[in-house]
Amino acid sequence: MTNSAIPPRSVDAATSQRMSRQRTRDTEPEMLLRRELHRRGLRYRVDVSVPGLPRRRADILFTRAKIAVFVDGCFWHGCPEHKTAPTNNGTWWAAKLARNIERDRETDAHLGSVGWTVLRVWEHEEMTHAATEIERIVRSRRLHPADVDASVHTPGRRR
Repeated sequence: MTNSAIPPRSVDAATSQRMSRQRTRDTEPEMLLRRELHRRGLRYRVDVSVPGLPRRRADILFTRAKIAVFVDGCFWHGCPEHKTAPTNNGTWWAAKLARNIERDRETDAHLGSVGWTVLRVWEHEEMTHAATEIERIVRSRRLHPADVDASVHTPGRRR
């Protein structure tokens, strides 16, 4: 019996080295979005454990407004426009990437069930446009907390 969570041994050294250097926080798209939100006067927490799911982290959290923002990488989260399928160890990668997407949906459902609004932004999106939508939702939630539904919003994202 094999464990699908353990990568196969046939990953070459160069691939292993490259993957180990992938950033999990402070990526360029995330930093662009954070700078734009800060420029607009919004204050937030960064790289915070998801309430109720301590092993998962939100990129940006507006705690008082109960809004969690995730900046999703196209490869890791299955962007319909830009996702690719690795050829080496294709079966393992397909399972890994499918589990990432499944975990995203679980996180969205959990946060929604405890009253949070989830905003997901693709890394390729124009961050000023994403910031406009996030700002609108954060400010409306601060003014009228009961008027904003606790659901998943994806600025500019097509499902």
